[in-house]
Amino acid sequence: MSARTTRTRLFAAATVALAALSLTACEGDGLNTGSPKPASSSASADESTGPSDDAKDDTGSAGSSGSAGKDDASGSGTGSGSGEGSGSGKNTGGGKDSNSGSGSDSDSDLPGKCSASDVRITAKNAPRPINHLLLTATNTGSKTCTLPQYPAARFGEAQSVPPVAESSKPQALTTLASGESGYAGVRLSSGDGSAEGGHEVSTLTIPFEDGSIARAELPSGGVHVDNDLTVTYWQTSAANALEY
Repeated sequence: MSARTTRTRLFAAATVALAALSLTACEGDGLNTGSPKPASSSASADESTGPSDDAKDDTGSAGSSGSAGKDDASGSGTGSGSGEGSGSGKNTGGGKDSNSGSGSDSDSDLPGKCSASDVRITAKNAPRPINHLLLTATNTGSKTCTLPQYPAARFGEAQSVPPVAESSKPQALTTLASGESGYAGVRLSSGDGSAEGGHEVSTLTIPFEDGSIARAELPSGGVHVDNDLTVTYWQTSAANALEY
């Protein structure tokens, strides 16, 4: 073998050896770019990039999230949701209490007030008690009428009417149908002469609420009155009128 051939073979062997060393060094340093190096996942399997159930609000459901990609893969999730609720409550019910009633009785059906033209009044001495008069008012008209509460009796020229015995007040006014009578008692005097202002009178007038005046004839010779003069309310019976 010639020297030239020997040098050529040695050079080739050295070249192969250097190439092998270079390859070994590259593998040791991780410089092999032929295969990608696995990337670590930045999110654990337990984590979810989508919103949790608690994050959902009343406006709609949460969008789905993209799955986590491996290596350099990226995931995206889009979600849209809308919740609309409309409601109207209307209370159209209404309660109305109405009490409309009309009675069959009108004012014209009620008894009117008696006037002097409706009644005839007489005055007589009462058998008892002594010094008492019994006034009798008889309805001489054709319609029912109501007497005043008590007779506003004026004896003689008196400027005032005698007081009324409050204990004789009935529960209701005395109403007279045609032909019926009402009664009132009059205590003329003290009877024993103890009261002052005694005098004789011969006339008796009784005014009514409408301004009319009835005249009653007193017993013959007139009557004696003093400051104890008192009348009762009109009653429906003579006995009640003379109890006071």
